[in-house]
Amino acid sequence: MPVILPVKDILPSFGSNCFLASNATIVGDVIMGDDCSVWFNAVIRGDVNSIRLGNKVNVQDGAIIHCTFQKAKTVIGNNVSIGHNAIVHGCVIEDNVLIGMGSIVMDNAKIGTNCIIAAGAVVLENTIVEPGTIWAGVPAKKVKDIPEEMISGEINRIANNYVMYADWFR
Repeated sequence: MPVILPVKDILPSFGSNCFLASNATIVGDVIMGDDCSVWFNAVIRGDVNSIRLGNKVNVQDGAIIHCTFQKAKTVIGNNVSIGHNAIVHGCVIEDNVLIGMGSIVMDNAKIGTNCIIAAGAVVLENTIVEPGTIWAGVPAKKVKDIPEEMISGEINRIANNYVMYADWFR
């Protein structure tokens, strides 16, 4: 069973049709929308500030979502994929975003709508990623504007696939 714990009497809450892997950990001030999935060894830790996830968010294996005490909450929009072993910390991620495997998004960064953060990228604190772009590297920099076919072919495809994958485990 997943670890779901209150912190300071605040228990995580979940929308409809969410899948939580047996060893996922979700604690504290976490509110999750509908059709979300939290995969094996993923941690969503709303102990020191709030974490909000929209609808159809997948938090893949080993990913960590956290925030900073009295400084930076984490807000994630709809149709977002957080790749394997990614770290999302005290930032805002708007709708239709792919956060690549092993990437890091730091405090007070803002990832705009229809963006891809490449695998292994490090988005530094206070970085503003403009909508419709692809960022890569350490530190992450804009690589190019996102082609329209990547929005449906990558961002939407992956988010939809994770809703399907979650059904396999129910």
